[in-house]
Amino acid sequence: MTGPLVPFREIVLKVHSRCDLACDHCYIYEHADQSWRTRPKAISDEAISWTALRLAEHAKAHALPSVSVILHGGEPLLAGPERLRRVCEELTRALDGVAGLDLRIHTNGLQLGPRYLDLFLEFGVRVGISLDGDKAANDRHRRFADGRSSHPQVLRAVGLLRQERYRPLDLGLLCTIDVANDPVAVYDALAALDPPRIDFLLPHATWDDPPPRPDGSATAYADWLLTVFDRWDTAGRPMPVRLFESVLSTLSGGPSLTESLGLAPTDLVVVETDGTLEQVDSLKSAYDGAAATGFDVFAHSFDEVAAHPGVRTRQLGLAGVGETCRQCPVVRSCGGGLYTHRYRSGPAAAGDPGGFANTSVYCADLEALIRGIESRTAASLVPSAVADTGELLVAQQELTRSLLAGLHAELAGRGGDVWQEAWELAATVERYSDGLDEVLAHPYTRAWLIDSVAALRAERPGALATALRFPAYVAAAVVRGGLDLPVRIGYGDGDGGLHLPTLGTLWPAGPGGRGEAEVRAAEQGFVVRAGTAEPLVVRPDEATPYWRPVRRLGRDGAPDLALDDLDPYRDRFGVPVHPGLGPDEAADWSDRLAAAWGLLGERVPEQTAEAGATLSTLTPLLSAGPSPLSAGPSGGGHGYGYGYGNGCGYGALGVPVHGGAGELAPVLLRALRGARLRALTEVADLYTLDGEWHRPAPWQEEPVPLSALLAGAYERVGLAAYDPRYRDQARRALDTLEDAAELTVSGKSLLTTLREEADRG
Repeated sequence: MTGPLVPFREIVLKVHSRCDLACDHCYIYEHADQSWRTRPKAISDEAISWTALRLAEHAKAHALPSVSVILHGGEPLLAGPERLRRVCEELTRALDGVAGLDLRIHTNGLQLGPRYLDLFLEFGVRVGISLDGDKAANDRHRRFADGRSSHPQVLRAVGLLRQERYRPLDLGLLCTIDVANDPVAVYDALAALDPPRIDFLLPHATWDDPPPRPDGSATAYADWLLTVFDRWDTAGRPMPVRLFESVLSTLSGGPSLTESLGLAPTDLVVVETDGTLEQVDSLKSAYDGAAATGFDVFAHSFDEVAAHPGVRTRQLGLAGVGETCRQCPVVRSCGGGLYTHRYRSGPAAAGDPGGFANTSVYCADLEALIRGIESRTAASLVPSAVADTGELLVAQQELTRSLLAGLHAELAGRGGDVWQEAWELAATVERYSDGLDEVLAHPYTRAWLIDSVAALRAERPGALATALRFPAYVAAAVVRGGLDLPVRIGYGDGDGGLHLPTLGTLWPAGPGGRGEAEVRAAEQGFVVRAGTAEPLVVRPDEATPYWRPVRRLGRDGAPDLALDDLDPYRDRFGVPVHPGLGPDEAADWSDRLAAAWGLLGERVPEQTAEAGATLSTLTPLLSAGPSPLSAGPSGGGHGYGYGYGNGCGYGALGVPVHGGAGELAPVLLRALRGARLRALTEVADLYTLDGEWHRPAPWQEEPVPLSALLAGAYERVGLAAYDPRYRDQARRALDTLEDAAELTVSGKSLLTTLREEADRG
């Protein structure tokens, strides 16, 4: 097995191996593995102590911030309050100062009473109760050995947990599905108890012992669950339902929330009452000894169990499922289903691998469930920024604001009076003008924020000085807002210049000078005072010996863009930026850019109009990346050399200073497409990254990851409208993406939009 060892974060501790119910669907007593018969009823003091020791050493070795321990059985309450106290005390003592401890217990609730609940309050043990719905549903399986109903006693236990005193302990309800039960009646009965969470569990089954399907339907369990989903959704989703929340999460590119779905590596180990260490409990449904590892807490560490081949197999993500599953579009959500449910004792037909390398016995159900939830919720799961340019700009602004807040938190007072004064001034600027919004919208403000946070976290030399450029950003906001507020700024980095983002660079004391300046807005500009020198009156658009403004494109037929060759954070394009254009160079470059823009307006008017609404800044580059007609975009679609920056905000393009209008037009279009896609990936999960598979790309021989395929398709769909030579590559790339399992609902929505755009082109 390859890849790093995955530490255990969840331990199932069997404190009692017997039960006071005789549930006929129980995997421990009614399925293939009968090892419970040879194990002690209750866990011993020695096994408790060794378990606590092993867990503490494991948490310390892997620097785990917290671990969860689930007290389980059998029926764990049969261990009695004194033994459970011993367990809680030993674990709490061992983990003290090592890692946080999340204690839980899963019980049928029959023995639950104040004596137990007071103990659980003392140690913070949260309680999950098994209940299969209304009385008729619950009594179908959860009965006493003599056939009596357990339903009244379980309701009594749930009622105790609902009392104000014990409510913080309530973990929710666990319901095993039986499709013979009415799904609406089951859900309504559970919801009426106002649980904090509901878990619906598929009954454990394998290909050797498949689940019952009374009506013969291959999707009976999906149909049952989708009926519940509709009831839950219509009611406003009053409580989390973990199975549904997990599907919704993975559809949006998030993590799985349950072991039974998704591709997340397993991080669970079981400690039996005799101290033996086993894999996940559900394996007992496969065959006798399926969960065994040959290890125990007395002689083996948890790391040894984590390295066991059976455990490692369930940590491989996409590589750990069978070939059929790897090619399935919903594998990112279902993950091949629960490992146990894939088991078949031997090949049933040619090509059937046997063992666990099969699809789930619930395969059709899982696909129908995931597609059903997706079809019901896709519109609500796709962020509005994916389809709406205005919303994309808003989301980008919010991202920059969150980075500024993150920098403030990261400094944690280290910025002293300089930072605090600027922070308070920024709040004032925001109250009375749009100046701060305008400065935060500048693409290179994002670059400064990213660099500042990264430098502080890495404790790099000069990190604090980088962060303390903030007053210059506030000063630019004050000037833009026309506010009569003095802003003090230190200057003297490099050539002695003071850069005011979006406005220009000032030399208050000439080249090489150092000191502190005060900037204050004035009529038609601003005033700068530095030391005892005469105040400098600056008109933002007028160059002087001490002031170099950010120039504007300013040509008919082209948008009014900043030509920024001054910002110290503009170097984000993977090729060298121009150190600074002279007046004649700037004028000539502007003319050629305006002509290129005119060509785009003639051939791709819709794209050109959208670019005019989103683009704010052009930065001259000394060289270009590969020609737009070369093999294809850089791996991963990051766009080095193609004109859209890495680590800066939306709205900036890097454009080579050389080339005529005919050469610059496709470079601009390619950069515009790349910039928009990058902006989308920053605010929406278009695809997942858990073990990407490479796919053929029509523009090169070597397969590429999905991120690069999507970037190339997005780019070529736009370019095809300008140059038909891209059309075939664009359509072939879209066809390949059609069944890509990595795409989230947002990615699929974008793919639909691209398909429509390609059809129009």
